[in-house]
Amino acid sequence: MKKRHAFAWVGFGILLGSGAFAGTLQDVQSRGELRCGVNAHLVGFASQSDDGSWSGFDVSLCRAVAAAVLGDPNAVSFHPTNSSAQFDVLHAQDVDLIARNTTWNYTNDVSADVDFAGISFFDGQGFLASKSLGLTSAKEMDQYTVCVHSSERSQTTLQDFFLRNNMRYEPVTVESTEDASELYLASECQVYTADTSRLAALRATFAQPDDHVLLPEIISKQPLGPVVREGDSEWEDIIRWVLTALVTGEELGVTSANVEELKKGTETIEINRLLGSEGMFSATLGLDKDWAVRAIKADGNYGEIFAKTIGENTAIGLPRGLNAQWIDGGLLYGLPIQ
Repeated sequence: MKKRHAFAWVGFGILLGSGAFAGTLQDVQSRGELRCGVNAHLVGFASQSDDGSWSGFDVSLCRAVAAAVLGDPNAVSFHPTNSSAQFDVLHAQDVDLIARNTTWNYTNDVSADVDFAGISFFDGQGFLASKSLGLTSAKEMDQYTVCVHSSERSQTTLQDFFLRNNMRYEPVTVESTEDASELYLASECQVYTADTSRLAALRATFAQPDDHVLLPEIISKQPLGPVVREGDSEWEDIIRWVLTALVTGEELGVTSANVEELKKGTETIEINRLLGSEGMFSATLGLDKDWAVRAIKADGNYGEIFAKTIGENTAIGLPRGLNAQWIDGGLLYGLPIQ
């Protein structure tokens, strides 16, 4: 069970025992800017161009939140964070939201005094290999050398996979993606294993990315999602429902191109509720009725965002896979607006 904290009124918010400040929506709106923590080294998910502009899958989620709560998708600043310090940055109130490759697992959820507002990307440990090896499956890797990160989770998952499939391997332990990349490209290891998002982002930086393939097996569950400070349920609700709006928008055919027309009203009650022409759902979020319209219009629905940032026709080249809509055989499932 999560720890619960005593609280005391301080100013217009509630200061929690863990250091979280309940009132993030008011802070963001008063400031006029959303501060979003991202992984600035994960190409396709968050990266900054030479002109200072940001783009990527996680960047688009932040822009959707800014559009919903501030009316402007550009009213957001991006703050590079690393995995070891991300929660410290969040608790210090240096950022309002973490949107990066943060796994929703027991330790992060229960022990870090944070709340996950949903799953934005279903990730998992996979394998990157040179096409020259002719591999079509990770189950063909008997006696291969494999670059693997030093974390207990990565090594245990790899070991379990080889044991289950009655294969042997030689591990080459690495401390960083940079080390793994150097060894892999030098053929010091034949295969590199890490979370698929990391592998795809790294492949996109290679001189000849098409010479490398992501094998089909996913050997762990790594659900990634936006993170907020524990105890601020109002802000958590907003992030969850902005994400839901993007997912549901795709399912219902609401796009950045047609959302303005559809908000006038349709024969589909779910669309009307989503876009504010029916019901009073926006009031309970503390937002106006067009919040979801702005969120979808910013960079598109979930499918539009996926396609232009990390999809098969981008340098990242990821198929929808587990991140396809539930009606298309994936795990993506928008919560009902009822």
